[in-house]
Amino acid sequence: MSSRRISLTAVAIGVALVQSVLPVPALAGINHGRVPQWRVEVNQIDSGGSSIAPEFRIAIYENLVTELTKSKQFSAVLRSGDRSANGVSNLLILKTTVESYTPGSETKRAVTTVTGATKLKVRNQLCTKDGQLVLERVVDGNVRFFGGNLRATHNLARNVANALKQATLPDP
Repeated sequence: MSSRRISLTAVAIGVALVQSVLPVPALAGINHGRVPQWRVEVNQIDSGGSSIAPEFRIAIYENLVTELTKSKQFSAVLRSGDRSANGVSNLLILKTTVESYTPGSETKRAVTTVTGATKLKVRNQLCTKDGQLVLERVVDGNVRFFGGNLRATHNLARNVANALKQATLPDP
């Protein structure tokens, strides 16, 4: 029984030595059942026939890039036209089309909480490079009480990132 205890101790020491000697990337190859992550390229925002102002389209785009990066769901978040996206096999393309836009008023929001809300509704599509639709969602973003009108774009981007994080994506 003592030789068995010694051999178990030796195995435990050996495992500890291997873990301390090998670099983390070598151990990361073990993968522990995790699926390789997708990369995502964020396309420019399509106004979709709405009367959305250009600064709102730009703000949605920039906030999407920021929020998707913060979510850490994707191994890389690339901008539309990024040359590093060429030749990447595990790439999804995020297409965003504005379905409805209701401009708000900061002044009205300051006076009453009933009127003055800025509202956005967009359709997001995640597609593979060859155009196959992987996921489609309609997401809302608004600012009702305090904050500037562009705050709705931040709220929208956060809601899009959360919706994508909760979605089940296929393996790359």
